Amino acid sequence: MRWFVAVLVILLIALILDSGLLAYSMYVLLALLFVTRYLSRSWIGHLSATRTCNKSMAEIGDKVSVSLVISNSSNLPVPWVLLEDLLPAFAVDRRYPRLRVKGKRIRICMVPRKGDVTIKYSLECLTRGYYQIGPLVMENGDLFGLHRRWRVETKPHFLMVYPRIVGLEAFEIASRRPIGDVRMTYRLFEDPTRVAGVRPYEVGDPLNRIHWRATARTGMLHSKVHEPSTLTGATVLLDFHEAGYPQRGEPVRSELAVTAALSLANAVYEMGQQVGLVTNGRDAADRLKTEGWELRPKSRNAAREEAAMGDQPAAGKARLDPLIVETRRGVEQLERMREMLARVEMTDGLTFAHLVLDAVSRLPRDATVVAVLPDVPFETAIALGNLRRRGFAVTAVLIMLDDVGLERCFGRLLAEGVRDVRHLPNEEALPSLCRHQVENAAPYQFVSLDAARAGNAGLSP
Repeated sequence: MRWFVAVLVILLIALILDSGLLAYSMYVLLALLFVTRYLSRSWIGHLSATRTCNKSMAEIGDKVSVSLVISNSSNLPVPWVLLEDLLPAFAVDRRYPRLRVKGKRIRICMVPRKGDVTIKYSLECLTRGYYQIGPLVMENGDLFGLHRRWRVETKPHFLMVYPRIVGLEAFEIASRRPIGDVRMTYRLFEDPTRVAGVRPYEVGDPLNRIHWRATARTGMLHSKVHEPSTLTGATVLLDFHEAGYPQRGEPVRSELAVTAALSLANAVYEMGQQVGLVTNGRDAADRLKTEGWELRPKSRNAAREEAAMGDQPAAGKARLDPLIVETRRGVEQLERMREMLARVEMTDGLTFAHLVLDAVSRLPRDATVVAVLPDVPFETAIALGNLRRRGFAVTAVLIMLDDVGLERCFGRLLAEGVRDVRHLPNEEALPSLCRHQVENAAPYQFVSLDAARAGNAGLSP
């Protein structure tokens, strides 16, 4: 528009000054502007694109192939078009890339008349996450650089990369006690101190099970039925509040917390026990549904900013409801937890203490509460202490703390009666997370892995 205004002003001046050569030049330039404007609109308007991905779900280390076909339906060839298939900025960050791009997703090419151009590249999945692939931003213009046109084409695809599962050498989080004070929903052991009822005598029942009063009253042998009572299974509580994850240790620390939570849940699942997951993070799929993307940008930079998925939710859009996978048995439990942890993002809306208050009514008392924590403020320690006083068995797993932070967090938990505390300094120590209970260490004593290894080395011949 500015070119047209400038040409018209100069043309008016030429007519006033009666300068025929200048007026003729302006007429030619004005005609050139109209022609180039029409061609640039026509070229970008006849372009269309389609994208195909060979996977929508992947594991860490997998490669996903992406293919783009740009078609020209016009009888005129398109001299040039700049194509960029957008990816989240945080996913291709050079400091800590989550996706490694192999091939060219940004290209300048010529599209023949009634023809098409194919662009292929691949993505190597380095970490878990929920990634938006696309849309495609096309930039076109005339050969003189007078007009530029932008267009967003193709709906984005979404790639979900599952977190890694690390096998544990053993799982001894739950207290193995055949006689306990928690009524079970699943019969595993029976508490002889609690009589749930009587039934007719069956061959093989021991004498101590015979209910003599019912036998004397009815004249037939009857046996006691005891209530099952023990601890079995686990409910994993993952603290994903951004206050516990300073930028200095990110994203390594948060990824380790997710890996630890899923590995613990997988160990319980493989034992055939009930397992569940509760977190105060936000589901990336829900965030995309509420935020969406803009398909009518005013410039190419605006298209990149509006169409690309952000790396974290905005401050005013924090999640206030917990993400919950109910604690139960079932073949689908592990898959549901993997999907949730693949999409979970940090938010600042729901603290861990409020998470416990919201979810306590849904926590079964016959399952151990395993809290995966990056830090233990006073509110978190009090919340876990309240769970313990309600009759829950509570275990805390601390993620990547230094000596000072570890001592502070352990002291706060110990003051609230939470004595089963584990420290996970890195992913290499995850398989040995439960080793100190397996080796008959005190079940309510904090034992660091380094100290355990030093003690084992001193006892070895």
